[in-house]
Amino acid sequence: MTIEILVPDLPESVADATVATWHKKPGEAVARDEVIVDIETDKVVLEVPAPEAGVLEAIIEEEGATVLSKQLLAKIKPGAVAGEPTKDTTEDTEASPDKRHKAALTEENNDALSPAVRRLLAEHNLQPVDVKGTGVGGRITREDIDAHLAAAKAKAAPAAASAPAVEAPAAARSQKRVPMTRLRKTVANRLLEAKNSTAMLTTFNEVNMKPIMDLRKQYKDQFEKRHDTRLGFMSFYVKAVTEALKRFPEVNASIDGTDIVYHNYFDISMAVSTPRGLVTPVLKDCDTLGFADIEKGIKELAIKGRDGKLTVDELMGGNFTITNGGVFGSLMSTPIINPPQAAILGMHKIQDRPMAVDGKVEILPMMYLALSYDHRLIDGRESVGFLVTIKELLEDPARLLLDV
Repeated sequence: MTIEILVPDLPESVADATVATWHKKPGEAVARDEVIVDIETDKVVLEVPAPEAGVLEAIIEEEGATVLSKQLLAKIKPGAVAGEPTKDTTEDTEASPDKRHKAALTEENNDALSPAVRRLLAEHNLQPVDVKGTGVGGRITREDIDAHLAAAKAKAAPAAASAPAVEAPAAARSQKRVPMTRLRKTVANRLLEAKNSTAMLTTFNEVNMKPIMDLRKQYKDQFEKRHDTRLGFMSFYVKAVTEALKRFPEVNASIDGTDIVYHNYFDISMAVSTPRGLVTPVLKDCDTLGFADIEKGIKELAIKGRDGKLTVDELMGGNFTITNGGVFGSLMSTPIINPPQAAILGMHKIQDRPMAVDGKVEILPMMYLALSYDHRLIDGRESVGFLVTIKELLEDPARLLLDV
């Protein structure tokens, strides 16, 4: 008896997924609830655990294959021990090598090859009969193709050695071609869509960060002791943006066909760079959160994004986006709108610059702000007023408490 490993139920907004990484190989032992494969969608990575302990008997869909909800991924032999032949492999052992190979060819001719193996065979102009399969039932695996190519290369090496020596180039030139991940494709399509479907314009301003830096320096130890989290800049940015969105509802709105949708809630997306690419998890109901709640929420989303643990619900929605390129050293940028939102705020590097204050030159920690917005919905008056409001709130944090 074998247990079938199926693709989990995909979210409603996700049509299909890609087999990203197999953590186990056929014949290896698996423990109950151990993750054996990662399934990548255009939003999140889903981990598929083993329902029972046993041995991974066969992998049906190789890495790179496109799969649908409830599609068969692999089979597990429950209660088996790694290295112990299963019924199928025992029968193959009793048969001659020629019979096993013929059986494998018959199976492959019946479209038993995985999409990844078919692609490799096509890339190297190989036929299934050319490669000897070592998988379950004589199935051809990626390792079999690699071994076949290595053997062919070894045979060609003596002929190359007898040929006249050719002087090697001074510097080796090479290139590597890899397919885009589903997330990278989705991000690329959305960014291109934003550029082509919105009347995007960017306006700039700058803010003196000294008042916030002084406030953090004065209270950061007490804040961390009381709330068990550090006081960063992002909580100030989020509070200022939330207050500005209340005053300029057009910036918190979106276009749906020929309608303008005004939102009476404040869900803010945070642009987070992860190993898989850029994601924008959403911090919801920011108008009800205090500074400590915002800091904890942002930290939790950042950790989940880094570890690939974000859920679809945490990536859905959002009325406005904040992106902080300053953490990478960016001094100024023109961020691209995250559709269907109408605007995005870019924060940048805090850098000491000479500024004129009351007729005197002072060195102050300054930061550029960039607001990209959809000019179809937001006019210059609203965009500039929104940005100036954020500047005033950050330069005088007491306004955030007094609502002035």
